[in-house]
Amino acid sequence: MRVLIVENYDGTGLGNVGAALAEANAEIDLYRPYLGDALPTDTTDHDALVMFGGGQNALADEAYPYFPDLMKLIRTFTDRQQAVLGICLGSQLIARAFGGENHIGTAREFGWQKVSLAPEAKADTVLGGLPASFPTFQWHDDTFSLPGGAVRLAGNAVAENQAFRVGRATYGFQFHFEADRALVRQWSAKFGDLIAQKRPDWTETMEADAASFGADADERGIAIARAWVAAI
Repeated sequence: MRVLIVENYDGTGLGNVGAALAEANAEIDLYRPYLGDALPTDTTDHDALVMFGGGQNALADEAYPYFPDLMKLIRTFTDRQQAVLGICLGSQLIARAFGGENHIGTAREFGWQKVSLAPEAKADTVLGGLPASFPTFQWHDDTFSLPGGAVRLAGNAVAENQAFRVGRATYGFQFHFEADRALVRQWSAKFGDLIAQKRPDWTETMEADAASFGADADERGIAIARAWVAAI
């Protein structure tokens, strides 16, 4: 199994997704186009595509001119019925790639929050085994409308579209199911000043929140990651 991973921002980490890929003995090709890596033009040897989040928005083509090429890759993998996973910014780019509208600054959410599955998720191969509602880590300002033909899988009061599927196995997740407690602590250390603008009390409340919600979120996160890897 050979997986193309696109990192869109420094320090995002692979978290639960990396753990699930390691369990499957997957070969990882990691690209950092925000640092100048050219995205591959020939992906016939890859079995899946993964895209992580970032501080930029999904319409920032001028500052991140690789976005159109990344959306072409999304469509290419989907057309080949190969698995695609987009988290946060990655999900927003999937929505845009298939004609959804991106809404900038309209859905601010941070910390462990609950999401609820849509009825369609019960039959979904990735989300079907999860409870109807569960906590997961959130860090986003933006949201999107679903593209035509997409299946809505999860949402909450802040962002109606928290998870969706296009085709066989192209999945967009607004929430950070990859962020286990270890990764959240890394983010809190690396991005402390940025987080303080959103949650000034985060350093005082993080460990209490982690104790209340972290174990459940971690369990659901690795389950989602393993189920998506199994769909490759």
